[in-house]
Amino acid sequence: MKDSEIKTKIYNAVRDIPKGKVATYKQIAEIAGNPKLARVVGNALHRNPDHSSIPCHRVVNAKGELSKAYAFGGIEGQKKFLQEEGVEVIDEKVDLSKHGI
Repeated sequence: MKDSEIKTKIYNAVRDIPKGKVATYKQIAEIAGNPKLARVVGNALHRNPDHSSIPCHRVVNAKGELSKAYAFGGIEGQKKFLQEEGVEVIDEKVDLSKHGI
């Protein structure tokens, strides 16, 4: 599979995360077709060309932690976007049992 095809699948999977919910990098990789591509998901989201249509703030790590490398303002930017959607963030972490897909 070509890099552009993988990115398209990743971006489409992220678009499907509902407002007020989050998914992990691994979950997005699984939806995109390969659970071993979690790091590729992170790299693709760091290069997200359009935050308004690809809500990458809804992707967190396996522990529910926000990303220090979040492309649109670091942890504080990601936290702001999530809180605007009603996601509770405590100590830079989201409760996956409450807000996970």
